[in-house]
Amino acid sequence: MSRTSTTAPRKRDLPLGSRAPRVVRRTPLLHLLWKAGVFVVGAVVVATGIVLLPLPGPGWLVIFGGMAVWATEFVWAQRVLRWTRRKVTEVTRRALDPRVRRRNSVIVVIGLVLAAGGVGAYVWRFGVFTL
Repeated sequence: MSRTSTTAPRKRDLPLGSRAPRVVRRTPLLHLLWKAGVFVVGAVVVATGIVLLPLPGPGWLVIFGGMAVWATEFVWAQRVLRWTRRKVTEVTRRALDPRVRRRNSVIVVIGLVLAAGGVGAYVWRFGVFTL
């Protein structure tokens, strides 16, 4: 007797395609309007993220939020998000490797020592400007 898994499929295992309600997908005109609405909302969110990139704020997070809106309807956006998720997982796994963390810590300490030496040399040569 074989056992079947009772767990729900993960999001990345879901088939690509529209996530619109069935009643919307059955009517071609309604589905076209739905897709246009999703595209416009996603475009507004992505444009807001692009504006936030040089400003203080979560620009990239907002851009990926707009991509997630697009991914509810468009296969190309679903593929981009899957690829991004794989890359972020891979980079996170590599960053948490103890050897990489140790190396990065050494690099940061060396950089801080060099910066402190540069500030010390500047203060020794030119003094501290006071008002």
